[in-house]
Amino acid sequence: MIPIFETSRLLLKPLRLEDAPTTQTLFPHWEIVRYLSDRVPWPYPEGGAEKFYREVALPNIAEGTFWSWTLWLKGGPDHHIGAVDLRTEKKDNRGFWLGLPWQGKGLMTEACVPVTDYWFDVLGQDRLVVAKAVENVTSRRVTEKQGARIIDVEERRFVCGPRRTEIWELTREDWNARRRG
Repeated sequence: MIPIFETSRLLLKPLRLEDAPTTQTLFPHWEIVRYLSDRVPWPYPEGGAEKFYREVALPNIAEGTFWSWTLWLKGGPDHHIGAVDLRTEKKDNRGFWLGLPWQGKGLMTEACVPVTDYWFDVLGQDRLVVAKAVENVTSRRVTEKQGARIIDVEERRFVCGPRRTEIWELTREDWNARRRG
């Protein structure tokens, strides 16, 4: 069972099918999807969020290869504002998105702390690997703030096309040292 997390400004709740309509409204914006994997269809189709939840997210959660939380701002609004997930893919273990009105406020950095703790402390992983398009500066900042380092650069395909991609790694040892320090 995926736990609920609480931070100073957020509640992170396990993804539910009932969250799909809000995702359908907030997610399909070029500024959000352009640096996501080209597996994300663009233009984003009507019903795309529900299809993803039903056919990909929820089955993978049931298999124990995917963990996903929706982000709820304490004090409102009465819907989620984004999501963060973990997955067992070899070269990309974490992804996230945040609705446009809430970007630039440090909320995703805040949300990633308990999720990263979960990756190391509960799931028992030794390293977290994330892939970022070089131009995705905002997402990169979240990863940098957690103390990850670039271990490789490769070409990957994103919604916006092929891009140089930095592969970042955060080890359990480095994460725990940072959390204690």
